[in-house]
Amino acid sequence: MNGLATDPLTTTLRERFALEGFLPGQRRVIEALLAGRPAAAVFPTGGGKSLCYQLPALLLEGVTLVVSPLIALMKDQIDALQRKGIDARRIDSSLSAEELFETMGLVRNGKIRLLYVAPERFNNERFRQAILGIKVALFAVDEAHCISEWGHNFRPDYLKLARFAERCGAERRLALTATATPKVLGDICRALGIAEADAVRTGFYRANLFLRAGAVPRRKKTAELLRRLQERPAGPAIVYVTLQKTAMRVAEALAEAGLPARPYHAGLDKETRSETQEWFLASDQAIVVATIAFGMGIDKPNIRYIYHINLPKSLENLSQEIGRAGRDGQTAICELLASREDLAALENFARGDTPDKEAVQALLDELFCGEQILDVAYYELAQLCDIRPLVVRTLLTYLELDGWLEGGTPRYAAYKLKALKSSAEIFEIVGAERAAFLRVVFRCARKGRTWLTLDADEAARASGSARERVIRAIDWMGERGWFEIKAEKVRHRYRVLRAPAEGAERDTLASELYARALTREQADLARIEEVVGLIEADACQVSRLGEHFGETLAQPCGHCGYCETGQAVELPARKHKPLDESVFAEAQALREAKKALRRPRAFARFLAGIGSPGLTRSRLTRNALFGALRDVSFEELLLRATG
Repeated sequence: MNGLATDPLTTTLRERFALEGFLPGQRRVIEALLAGRPAAAVFPTGGGKSLCYQLPALLLEGVTLVVSPLIALMKDQIDALQRKGIDARRIDSSLSAEELFETMGLVRNGKIRLLYVAPERFNNERFRQAILGIKVALFAVDEAHCISEWGHNFRPDYLKLARFAERCGAERRLALTATATPKVLGDICRALGIAEADAVRTGFYRANLFLRAGAVPRRKKTAELLRRLQERPAGPAIVYVTLQKTAMRVAEALAEAGLPARPYHAGLDKETRSETQEWFLASDQAIVVATIAFGMGIDKPNIRYIYHINLPKSLENLSQEIGRAGRDGQTAICELLASREDLAALENFARGDTPDKEAVQALLDELFCGEQILDVAYYELAQLCDIRPLVVRTLLTYLELDGWLEGGTPRYAAYKLKALKSSAEIFEIVGAERAAFLRVVFRCARKGRTWLTLDADEAARASGSARERVIRAIDWMGERGWFEIKAEKVRHRYRVLRAPAEGAERDTLASELYARALTREQADLARIEEVVGLIEADACQVSRLGEHFGETLAQPCGHCGYCETGQAVELPARKHKPLDESVFAEAQALREAKKALRRPRAFARFLAGIGSPGLTRSRLTRNALFGALRDVSFEELLLRATG
């Protein structure tokens, strides 16, 4: 018998996954993990990242915890694993209370080897407490580029995942991503303690993907897309757009022309999105017109076409999205119908996340008000300071990283309980001591028509117990089916380590945070320009894309748009409209009457049609002047607003 046949990794691969061999990079990553070392897998979309934790999960003692923001990926992978006889479960916002309690019970009893978890679940106090009592053999972080502050999709919560992996005693850590530049990969490795030798990057280049780009004016894009779809052989296709309304409009136009097309975006209800996804997976001709909400985790190997009717917001997004095509190895066409007219919407997304310096100062005044322990809700702070909730979280993360604050365990301020068993029955079952404790807890609950509302802190004070005991009791009763439980009003606890003094020190800190936000804005705007640069490259476009991710092709690809024609694409220059002085004067009069418009950037955002918590709260997004000057350059609007 040859050595290959007796190799335990190959044996497991064949017997449990019905695969004959490893894809590039997989064995190196798996061997590092089995040796007890943390590792990173930077593989292209469809490159087999999931096997890097699925196979070790069968060989390691303990649970493998997979953190992923992609609910579709969780569902598809779990279904596939269960068909192979591998018990895997997920925890995300789509689960009912009963499903959640059943899953956690199985985890605690060692019945599950793989547990998929959405990142926001780590804001759940009960979940964090439950995981601390479980042996975590492997802590795998999918979409790990979100860890990097300067990556294309930074998420503040991801920085805290490394901290929790250490706190829960995870024996190994694994980072997985398809889109890490060398700089971003360095950030990931520093956060998770991964040695350079165990950060495995495989080439993103796939010879079966044909990358094309052409200059198409905005008004002609739908017609051009329709022509391509009708002229080419039918096959599964994804058409990416920027805005939800564009997805609806284009899908309707394609359907009216007799093509099997449906829209998909986050504004549709869950049932419609799920039905559209299942329809797409089952069809050999389906066309989905979608925002970036579609495609993540979709396991469909025969996607023949990826069209971008609007420009992607970065080369990372482009790489991810075209990587969903042609996983069966057959030819797939990935085409961008490009126009500089698309840039305004993308730039507005970037600018909308940049707060005013005055808003940052307001946030600091709220945080450093003299209290040592802060109990905050991101949404409330966002409304109060006119900063988007995600940006509030980012600024708080900066303050943590710079030593001003220390984040505590997020917790829920209230729990809602619906009794499925009478209190008399419960007291009889639990015994006298526990019954006495639960009587005090129940007396603290406010009664509604169907639900009880319980403040856990109040119950802890009344019973003379630790808050954790109250939480464990709620969890315990829920697991037994005595109550249906909903957690509400998540609060985030911070401890002030040092406070900037009012005046110069606080103003300096506000300036630094504002400058950091501006730097992020400029980085996001630069990423948009990198997409334009790729389209207009006077060279092999695939080679240029590879260079962005640290890969050098030995020779031009031979089949991208440039290699086929030898000519670079030239996108017509943008045409900004001149500022309409009469509209601006009317808006100035409104500004004098509305406090929310006094700050220059807030006023410029209003004129450009960029929403914010403050504008929404003041109902100014419904005003006829909101977005009235959206075709004027933002720089000019900001300059005039400042003057």
